[in-house]
Amino acid sequence: MWRNPSHPDRPLRALVLPPGQRLFEAIEAALSGEGPAVLPLSPDRPEAALATLRPTEIETTEGVRQAGGPGVGADIAVVIATSGSTGAPKGVMLTASALSASAASSLRRLGAASGERWLCCLPPSHVSGLQVLVRSLLSRAEPIIHERFDPAAVAGSGAEHVSLVPTQLHRLMESGADLSVFRTILLGGAAPRPGLLEAARQAGARIVTTYGSSETSGGCVYDGSPLDQVDLKIRDDGRILVSGPVLFSGYRSGEAGAVLEDGWFATSDLGSIENGRLRVLGRADDVINTGGEKVVAASVTEVLARHPQIADVAVVGRPDPEWGQAVVAVVVPRDPAATPTLGQLRAYCRDRLPAYAAPRELRLMSALPLLPNGKTDLAALRTGT
Repeated sequence: MWRNPSHPDRPLRALVLPPGQRLFEAIEAALSGEGPAVLPLSPDRPEAALATLRPTEIETTEGVRQAGGPGVGADIAVVIATSGSTGAPKGVMLTASALSASAASSLRRLGAASGERWLCCLPPSHVSGLQVLVRSLLSRAEPIIHERFDPAAVAGSGAEHVSLVPTQLHRLMESGADLSVFRTILLGGAAPRPGLLEAARQAGARIVTTYGSSETSGGCVYDGSPLDQVDLKIRDDGRILVSGPVLFSGYRSGEAGAVLEDGWFATSDLGSIENGRLRVLGRADDVINTGGEKVVAASVTEVLARHPQIADVAVVGRPDPEWGQAVVAVVVPRDPAATPTLGQLRAYCRDRLPAYAAPRELRLMSALPLLPNGKTDLAALRTGT
């Protein structure tokens, strides 16, 4: 659909713009080759990405100014700043062909017809929001773009398809919105809390769960099965490997070869393939080494999330002089007047997990900190900020 620009050193324009028509037009021009490559950034927190990723120019609502950074390769259309959930953001470089391969395969898998409209209520500065716009272009349908997430506005948008993160789906459920108005709800970005999928489906939602990352042009596995031309395998250390035309071309600050193995992208996630379907177990860098044992934080989170006194939870490791790392449960209680105790949570975990995986510390919060893309800000929880 899109051609590559002919100039060898393509300018990179940071789009520090709210979601809307101008941002959509700039992304469309980048994909067609008629405009510079783009780096979409949230106007709320652009400083770190601007300093790290050094665009050639910056566009804001006040216009375009030069920034002096180097360009990108001729075939690069979009640079996505990673969420920074585990450190400083990296610039994931994506070609128009990778993005269109992902979007086309997504539309085929969903049976989404030409002219059907997509709702973009995720930040286009993240790959999940960006891909809503790319699917809209391929569908030849004007996207419906919301600058902020509002349950009532989402439910009344008139769109056939929408992409959400679990926090948004939970808020829609709490609002009593009619979820059956959407032909498809793509759900990704994080593991949904126990019971959320079942409750939403009982309420009429047609949900497709997704797995992917910026480096795979967004979701590349739907309901455990890879999209067309996408292959999966599990490395000896348990990491998920992905190959296919959806892969990125490298990082703004380095080469893709550092994480590509004979054409396979080594993700940061642990997984298994069971009966031909991918099961994501958690992030490799979320493995907590405690007393000589390895604990997958996501596994403890999954167990604790089913505790009747817990509304939301995250599990992180904290440096500990005796254990190396201590397992810390950060809990949002369902009822602030009846909070669970550490002893109760340890007993609950020991009935379901090895004893060493039970938390040794409990922190109570009114809400978990979130990144702009809806994921839990684990870096903030580890540092206590």
